[in-house]
Amino acid sequence: MTILFRPFSTLALLRLLLFVTILLPRPGLAADLNGTVVDPDGRPVPNARVLLSRAGAVSATTTTDAQGRFGMVLAAGRYEVRASVPGFRSDVVPLDVGADDLLRITIALRVSAIEESVVVSASPVDRPLSRTPDSVTVIDADELRAHQVETVSDALRLVPGLTVTQSGGRGGVTSLFPRGGESNFTLVLIDGVRANAFGGGFDFAHLPIADIDRIEIVRGPQSALYGSDAIGSVVQIVTRRGGPTRTAGLVEGGGFGTTRAAGSVAGSHNGWSWGAAGERLDTDGFTGEAPDTGEPVTNDDYRRTDGSFNLGWEGGRDVAIRGTGRLSAFERGFPGPFGSDPLANVSAIDTVSRGENDIRLFSVDAEFPWSQRVTQDIQIAWSGLDGTFTSPFGTSESESRRVTVRGQADAALLPRMGLSIGGELLRESAESTFITGPSADRVPVERSALGVFGELRYDAGDRLYLTAGARVERIHRDALAPDPNAFSPRPRFDASTVVSTNPKLTVAYFLQPPGRRERRWTRVHGSVGTGIRPPDAFEIAFTDNPSLEPERNRSFDIGVEQTFAGGAFIVDATGFYNRYDDLIITVGRSFQDASQFRTDNISNARARGLELVASTRTSWGLAATLTYTWLDTDVLAVDQSDAAPPPFDVGEPLIRRPRHQGAVDLVYRRGPVTAFGQVLARGQNLDVEPSFGAFGGLYTNPGYGVVNLGGTIAVRRELEVFARITNLLDRAYEATFGFPALGRSAIVGVRVAAGY
Repeated sequence: MTILFRPFSTLALLRLLLFVTILLPRPGLAADLNGTVVDPDGRPVPNARVLLSRAGAVSATTTTDAQGRFGMVLAAGRYEVRASVPGFRSDVVPLDVGADDLLRITIALRVSAIEESVVVSASPVDRPLSRTPDSVTVIDADELRAHQVETVSDALRLVPGLTVTQSGGRGGVTSLFPRGGESNFTLVLIDGVRANAFGGGFDFAHLPIADIDRIEIVRGPQSALYGSDAIGSVVQIVTRRGGPTRTAGLVEGGGFGTTRAAGSVAGSHNGWSWGAAGERLDTDGFTGEAPDTGEPVTNDDYRRTDGSFNLGWEGGRDVAIRGTGRLSAFERGFPGPFGSDPLANVSAIDTVSRGENDIRLFSVDAEFPWSQRVTQDIQIAWSGLDGTFTSPFGTSESESRRVTVRGQADAALLPRMGLSIGGELLRESAESTFITGPSADRVPVERSALGVFGELRYDAGDRLYLTAGARVERIHRDALAPDPNAFSPRPRFDASTVVSTNPKLTVAYFLQPPGRRERRWTRVHGSVGTGIRPPDAFEIAFTDNPSLEPERNRSFDIGVEQTFAGGAFIVDATGFYNRYDDLIITVGRSFQDASQFRTDNISNARARGLELVASTRTSWGLAATLTYTWLDTDVLAVDQSDAAPPPFDVGEPLIRRPRHQGAVDLVYRRGPVTAFGQVLARGQNLDVEPSFGAFGGLYTNPGYGVVNLGGTIAVRRELEVFARITNLLDRAYEATFGFPALGRSAIVGVRVAAGY
């Protein structure tokens, strides 16, 4: 089906609004702002991050010096100033700046279960976490270091609403299911660059943390901002850059023949900023005997090498240019399932199968002002993913390429109203040994997407925060050559175009006015929106359907955040509902009345649930967090039918989505000592037969609980010694049915850091 792309009336309206904004009277000359950040005892706080926001967006940041002081130069206008320090939250200082003013302020901190942060993933502009209406979790470098996290997937296990499922030990395929969605329903960004494969797939096993400043998780569809692949959630990795010059490194080793070494450097000088990091991990994996066959497992090893860099320049008149790059190579053996084997299909360990992958991401970003009210940002990004898989049946190869150009303009229409408009052009292709044409040679699957988006933000009286946005996406698949040689031949596909419009509305409201929030406050928040995921390369290549459309999600959530003791104790409960439509399935004979093709967008599912987070932090160094997720998923009937896709029945839960899961996380910091303890628990869930998947039937995978603990001692300011034990009770369990998780393991190491 071809639909003409005509978003030009909307675009023209947005351009008109922006043009009027530019013509508005400009603020006066600059003013000087100086201030100090102090702790609850009135002592200056060094290295505190100070955030300056205007019209709901963070417009500038700086860091306090050794005496807790900072300085900024501001244009005339209305601003809010706040500070971000781990373990604390600051009062918000409103400013009404006039030309040539000389201002001096003091920002007071108080103990808080959740500190302030900058969020870049829930909106086209940077926003303070406390002013973001979406369901957002931010995990900063301080938390990653305290928990001795190895990979991003380890950190995500503590986030409510997310189910992380790993097939075996380190490097095993690791899937993320957001709020009951599929494993390819999460858009992954690294410094704004799309890292997903063609069609949305992403393996979370291979993301190191050496260069990470913070991880942002936005739950719920975000296609109103990002378009394709942001159907269920967004995970963004923000790397370190700029600030005082500093270096860090660690070396660790322990159980299962595991060693890891990492190093990083970052700094700034005279307008230049830089950062670089590298990491190497080696592990033998499981080397014991397979439970059923008694055969030694010899093909579970994993090797990963990563490197990244960024370089930025900030010139006069607020012009900034930044480039980033990331290179990753990893190799892993695949011994196959050697755990639960209900049909006795596993006769021997696979000692041959092995995968090798290379990932490359590069980007250049430029930001410059049109006026004191309007800022323009342009990003150009390129990514490449190459894979080789060797099995007893031979060697296969795959690759994907993507080029993205994104531009947007951000305007402060009024002191409390901001507008962003922009466009994004994406061109991507995918190839595989198994995707061939008439002469049995590889043929690429190629696609482009053009998105036009806009977002309006309004803050009313420091109580109501409203965001409304939409994106119109034109997705065009190029013509694809036929494959007459396949077991199920593919006809020639002419070019196909589909247009999708995805809106989003978010709102947050404080029940108490600003002057009555010193001890406690109540915030109600909610969102409603839609998301899409276009077909992946194999879904396009192995069908006779020339008009596969994107899978879709319609979603809403509503929640209440209640704080006590000035924010030292916080409880947040959020309910959500997702309706997944147009899911792509194999039609088969059972549904010939619903579709004439081998595969089609005729399947449906539903997910609803409750996310609960309770966090507290004491003045004597203990931070405790309890998370719980109740999830109810249902497979719904296929379009024009009262039956579900085999082997499911209508009403059965989706696979690998436990109804109950939760975690208890404790962190203690006092003087030179940091210690943590975790209990991760998951209820039983439905899964597929390990060797043949859904064709082998459905089975119940038992629930489990895992205890992890560790500690760090700062021997001196530049040197730390740490140790951790994972799976302390040596619990035998399978996060993915048929693939045993690792048993008890101890890791010890040292970390060095220096600042200049």
